[in-house]
Parts: sequence; C-alpha cells; structure tokens
Amino acid sequence: MACRITELVLDCTDPEALARFWCAVLDYQVLTRDDDGVEIGREGEFPTLVFGVVPEPKSQKLRFHIDVNATDRDQDAELERLLALGARLVDIGQQDVSWHVLQDPEGNEFCLLKRRVAP
Repeated sequence: MACRITELVLDCTDPEALARFWCAVLDYQVLTRDDDGVEIGREGEFPTLVFGVVPEPKSQKLRFHIDVNATDRDQDAELERLLALGARLVDIGQQDVSWHVLQDPEGNEFCLLKRRVAP
C-alpha cells in the first residue's frame, strides 16, 4: 500500500488573497475556509491547495514549488495572463531555459512550463 498527495499546504500572511490568485490561475474554487486558512481545488479531486495563515512573511526561496502548464493557449499568452493576475517574473539564476520562473503575490516561486496540457 502507498500514500497519495491530497493537499499541498502553503504558509502565507493573507490566505484569502492567495486563494483568489491561485483560483484564477488554476480555475479552482474555494472548498473550505476558516480562521486557520483557505482550501481551494476542484470538488472531489486531489490534490487541493491549502493556504495556512502565519504572522511572518516569506523570507527565503522555497525548496518546493509548483509547476503549471497552459491548457488553452500558448506559453506566451499564458505568461501575459499570469502577469495580469499579479504574478511577477523573477530571475533565480535559471539561465536560458524553456520555462518562466514567477512569484505569486506573496513571493512564492512557481514555474510556467512550455508544454500545453489537456484541461
């Protein structure tokens, strides 16, 4: 028998703001919310994302990050959409690669890969 990933938890100072951002990025919905945070995803599907509230802001590069791929547009168009939602391009020393490294509104790194995937 094995385990499976059901939730990815990200500490943040503003769970509501990050939930709105990531719901727009991933076409997810808010599943639950309470004083400790907000869980987003698609009903009955795993993994979900949980944004747990902590008092301190992010202070260093994440050792674990999210990779995303566009579903209905090319990488350039998806990059423009993500930037319009509040993502920021960042240089972490990635050199000449086929993906874009971005940060969400709280500075958490994620990558936009080149390949388009089924919705």
